[in-house]
Amino acid sequence: MNETFIPTKTFIKKQWYIIDAKDQTLGRLTVKIANLLRGKNKPYFTPYLDTGDYVIVINSDKIKVSGNKNTEKLYRRHSGRPGGMKIRTFKEMQTKLPNRIIEKAVKGMLPKGKLGRQIYKNLRVYDTDTHPHVAQNPIFLEL
Repeated sequence: MNETFIPTKTFIKKQWYIIDAKDQTLGRLTVKIANLLRGKNKPYFTPYLDTGDYVIVINSDKIKVSGNKNTEKLYRRHSGRPGGMKIRTFKEMQTKLPNRIIEKAVKGMLPKGKLGRQIYKNLRVYDTDTHPHVAQNPIFLEL
């Protein structure tokens, strides 16, 4: 009788990948990042385990969106106090906090709960070409 293979922690080998976000479309890029983080590209993908890889995103300040999203896409956050709603457009976020654009988009595509929070920690986003993860020998992915 055959049994379902369940990968153990010693079997799972995590790889580091670099993705350049320059002139990439936000949604299409973040779907690929979320799939790499979850491990959906691996033959032993298991929905309830962290089988994914580490992803480094560079040039997050040069990401593109289509249509009128530059001015119409809004990022809302609330302090919890009355009148504490803060609203920023995509263009404002791109100048002030470009990393948060990709982080929020990817986080929304990951599973909710403990596993999603654990997978999210494998994402590193930088707004320049440089990153401090040279020692991990990351593989450059051309998307």
